Amino acid sequence: MDKLLRTFSWQDWRHHPWRSAAAVVAVMLGVALALAVQLINASALSEFAHAVSAVDGQPDLTLRARNGAIDDTWLERIVADAQVATANPVLEWPTALRAPDTGTPVAVRVVGVDALAVAAVSPALMPQVAPGSDRLDLFAADTVFANPAARRLLGNVREISVQAGLQWRMLRIAGSTPAPGPPVLVMDVAAAQQLSGQPGQLSRIDLRLVPGTDAAGLPTRLGLPPHWLAQRPGDGTERIGQLSRAYRVNLTVLALVALFTGAFLVFSVMALSVARRQQQFALLGVLGLSARERMHLILAESALLGGAGSLAGVALGTGLAALALRLLGGDLGGGYFDGVSPPLQWHTGYAVLFGTLGVVAALAGGWWPARAGRDLSPALALKGLGATVPTGTRRRWIAPVLLVAAALLTLAPAVQGIPLAAYVAIGLLLIGGIAVLPLGVGAVLDRIAPTLTRRAVPMLAIERARRQRDSAAVATSGIVASLALSVALTVMVASFRDSVTEWLDGVLPAQLYVRGSDTSVGEGNPLPPAFVAETMALPGIVRADALRATRVQLAAGLPPIVLLARPLALAGDGRPGQSLPLTGPQTPVPKAGPQGEAVVPVYVSETMADLHGVHPGQWLTALAGALALREPVAFFVAGVWRDYARQHGSIAIDLSDFTHITGDRRVNELAIHLPEGADEDAVRGAIRAIAARHGNGDLLEFASAGELRATSLRIFDRSFAVTGWLQAVAIGIGLFGVAASFSAQVLARRREFGLLAHLGLTRRQILQVVAAEGLAWTVLGALAGLLLGLLVSAILVHVVNPQSFHWTMDMSLPAGRLAALCAAVVAAGTATAWLAGRAAASRDAVQAVKEDW
Repeated sequence: MDKLLRTFSWQDWRHHPWRSAAAVVAVMLGVALALAVQLINASALSEFAHAVSAVDGQPDLTLRARNGAIDDTWLERIVADAQVATANPVLEWPTALRAPDTGTPVAVRVVGVDALAVAAVSPALMPQVAPGSDRLDLFAADTVFANPAARRLLGNVREISVQAGLQWRMLRIAGSTPAPGPPVLVMDVAAAQQLSGQPGQLSRIDLRLVPGTDAAGLPTRLGLPPHWLAQRPGDGTERIGQLSRAYRVNLTVLALVALFTGAFLVFSVMALSVARRQQQFALLGVLGLSARERMHLILAESALLGGAGSLAGVALGTGLAALALRLLGGDLGGGYFDGVSPPLQWHTGYAVLFGTLGVVAALAGGWWPARAGRDLSPALALKGLGATVPTGTRRRWIAPVLLVAAALLTLAPAVQGIPLAAYVAIGLLLIGGIAVLPLGVGAVLDRIAPTLTRRAVPMLAIERARRQRDSAAVATSGIVASLALSVALTVMVASFRDSVTEWLDGVLPAQLYVRGSDTSVGEGNPLPPAFVAETMALPGIVRADALRATRVQLAAGLPPIVLLARPLALAGDGRPGQSLPLTGPQTPVPKAGPQGEAVVPVYVSETMADLHGVHPGQWLTALAGALALREPVAFFVAGVWRDYARQHGSIAIDLSDFTHITGDRRVNELAIHLPEGADEDAVRGAIRAIAARHGNGDLLEFASAGELRATSLRIFDRSFAVTGWLQAVAIGIGLFGVAASFSAQVLARRREFGLLAHLGLTRRQILQVVAAEGLAWTVLGALAGLLLGLLVSAILVHVVNPQSFHWTMDMSLPAGRLAALCAAVVAAGTATAWLAGRAAASRDAVQAVKEDW
């Protein structure tokens, strides 16, 4: 019997390989996409941790300022402490070097260290003098040591040009350093201070402590300033891993959509297979195969399809991950691992997990056809009268319960930054919506049926659809699920794009923006003060606003936020400046702080408010403790604004307030406001001429508001281009499901259609009946899919997005695209039903009735 069963399954697959291949491909794509995303992110996170660990070394404690640099005069006091074994001063800053082959600026990080102390704390940063070079090059002001990534970039050149402000400085490559990761140039810390224009400044001090030292109490004993931060090694890697978790999970869930729709395709394939083999199953039943064994046989076939798809998916996913890491690096658009190019790191656990999910999805898809095979009546099936899908009205209460549970789950908070409850709510909503389809189909068709009693063909189609509502629900379930997901993705992307467009209109008030070629925030190469002053006094412009951005570490367990200092025009204060896109009304600012201090209003981004738990009307004491202030002030949160550019959070403050309380007059960017009709090219030329007098005008970057807006939207569209392919795959799987379901029912109804032919219906009329059924079912399926998709999109926009990325958006409904999507599905579904019904009007159907008589 076992050999007979294996032959039975093999013969069906051999004669209909395209159906099996389609199901295998669907499972393969789902497994491959999910596994590739996980392998890419795991490899990137591991490489990032390795690079950070190597560059930062393994100090017992790292001292750094919460904002800006620290004064190196503290180094002597720290080194003199009896419990400090070694102290390595470090100054690191991002800049650019000129590529030898093209001459274009390339990002690089310069790290200044103490060559006598670095080996004990960060061996990977130890400069290694090249053979034949002077050992004193370790301390020379014009020498650097390149890591492997920088050496690959520079080739065999011995001299390079490194950007310092608006000038190129020539440096000699005197050796190498083994630091992994992106391009790094190591040099003496004093030389780095001179090159960067930061005399007496350090980024951090890495400490090796005497064994038994209380690291937590060391900052207090040394009397360090309150805005300093003492960190343990690995804190930065842990923060990035936690913050990127939600992004990685969202990508994985998006990839698993293909696996979800693949389950419907397996269902359709197995339903069609069961329908084709009803008489064979009946014969096996007569020969002694029990109902439970028939069910197990069908589930085993589903598992084999899932297993084949999972094995192929694991192989394909591994290849996709390796290719993506080689071509795109380790970042998939989230900005967490930008610049990291890791090798592929294989994880057996991920392969087993997603391979198992592929098999489970296939088993879930084969469950209902397996039940249909179990409930088959051999006597009726041998005469061709078996039902394709079981009908009945039992357990109708399950659908509303699932829908209510989905609604309640949307109110649940995120779990460690991951909207798990929202994901479950989406799944329950889809399942509950599909489960309630029979009730909806019946309610609609009950109203339509009385109006068609005088028209034979439409009446036959509507009456059968009405009386076989469970069959209609099964046939359209794939369309409903795939269309719902497509509608949800379309609405979410459109909402996000419209919100970003509106936000760009608000945050780009000037016509022209100027900055240095280094794009880092708050470090690197600020614009020279003399250049800024001459540009702001340039005739022919309305005004030039100076913009300052700097990173601030408010909480040890979270990444730094960006403090944006710029002229602000808020609440009708009459001052020229930028209006922030606030999410609500501005909170009135008190005249004095809690201790009578002067009050400085600040405006936090949505991400900042969510991650740090602040809200309008609150005193932001953490900011006062993080800045080196010249006088006591109290920061008051006057509002929350949308900022889609800085995913770790940001704080906006008026430039005059920032300059007054910190004394920091450095400028990162200039916003040039031009009069109407001004010649923008002439203004650019005038600014370049000013830069040439202060260094090199070619080191400036210009961008108009229109260019920035177009570039931002182009990046946005490229980032979400994959959703278009995902929608096409989902719709294709849904249509294939409709075709398979109609084909299955046509096979089961051959005698029914043969009887209609004997009663006088022409072949064309039989096709019209089938096409009308398909039209009715796909219209109802499209309406249900549209409604479910809108509900799912509401969860994505208002729950998943804020819980995952901590910013909100306004929901937009692209009516034209949604209507076109539904119309295309209805047209394709009707045509698919018509094509499937052509077999029903063939001579085989008539002959089947004759044979039965």
